[in-house]
Amino acid sequence: MGKRGHRPSNHQFAARWRPRVGSRGESTGASSIRLFPLARSVLFFLSVSSSIKVVGFGHRVKAGFGSSSETGKGKSKIAGRSIRHGYHLAKGKSSHPMEDYLVAEFKKVNDYELGLFAIFDGHLGHDVADYLRSHLFENILKEPEFWSDIESAIRKAYESTDSKILEKQAELGRGGSTAVTAILIDGVKLVVANIGDSRAVISKDGVAIQLSVDHEPSRERYLIEEKGGFVSNIPGDVPRVDGRLAVARAFGDRSLKEHLSSDPDVADEIIDEYAEFLILASDGLWKVMSNQEAVDFIKDVKDPQAAAMQLTEAAVARKSKDDISCIVVMLKLVVQQTDLLQHHIQCYIQVQQLHSSLACLLLVRNVHNRSNSGFSSPDFTLNTSLAFMGNSELVI
Repeated sequence: MGKRGHRPSNHQFAARWRPRVGSRGESTGASSIRLFPLARSVLFFLSVSSSIKVVGFGHRVKAGFGSSSETGKGKSKIAGRSIRHGYHLAKGKSSHPMEDYLVAEFKKVNDYELGLFAIFDGHLGHDVADYLRSHLFENILKEPEFWSDIESAIRKAYESTDSKILEKQAELGRGGSTAVTAILIDGVKLVVANIGDSRAVISKDGVAIQLSVDHEPSRERYLIEEKGGFVSNIPGDVPRVDGRLAVARAFGDRSLKEHLSSDPDVADEIIDEYAEFLILASDGLWKVMSNQEAVDFIKDVKDPQAAAMQLTEAAVARKSKDDISCIVVMLKLVVQQTDLLQHHIQCYIQVQQLHSSLACLLLVRNVHNRSNSGFSSPDFTLNTSLAFMGNSELVI
């Protein structure tokens, strides 16, 4: 991410995600089906049920990084929402190996359905980012307060994870990482936390809303100086903590830790009918594209993997030199099977009422016709009307 100087050469990129599993039935009926009302309703519901994708929670996949880019996608159905995500990563122009890691997976915990998404942008090596990929969400979910006070749980997990990283300096090295995490709970509540300059942006009714905070040294100069550090401001360079690090908050970085913070900013957002998609990306994207530009760029793209790829490639085309990692999560409301059944039952009732009304009209017409012709047979008229009600057919 270009925040510090020398970087080690060894690297293995990894991403976690849960691909969709399960089965999808295909409806292969003819273009028109002639059925009696009740049978028609049952068959219609069965055909609707079989055409809906039922997606479960698959296995975790750890993908090795062997080229200049990596891409993937996944899907799940959470509380009536079809949650689809895609990701794409591209190696920057710098000489060091790729140091971005990400998480994109679905998980069921205590009857809650969770979507877990994160980007970790490492510097001075990839080991801290890799550690976060493997442990940060695990630590968050283990916090006793997670279900009662999620913000407090996230803050404690960030702090404890950073402490463990510092304890493991001999193993993880002297580098560090930024982080942006997003937890989607039952498809209706989104909780975002971050340290550093990786960013989370949600699109609501076409408007970009930034849910994270960019922790730039110039914005937190007072806090850094209060701890005994300083912020450099060299012409032609970005502000840096102690002249070295271009973010004011990060995991790791033991040599700078007394002047840095690992306390995250935390925000929550209700996923209502206006929520369209969420973008998580490292600063390699945001250095060359504004929040609204990113939203507008993919607003008409239906596939999240394609959307993530297009954003990443656009950043490269705009001469971004950093590693670029991007996750796009589509937040689309879908009608559940129970809603479809209730809708069709209502339609069935309306059709039966229409049958009854037509039968009454036929009865009146028959009585009128027989009276005018001098021939009237109530039994004949009644039988004709009942036959209409019982044998009427509808083409669907």
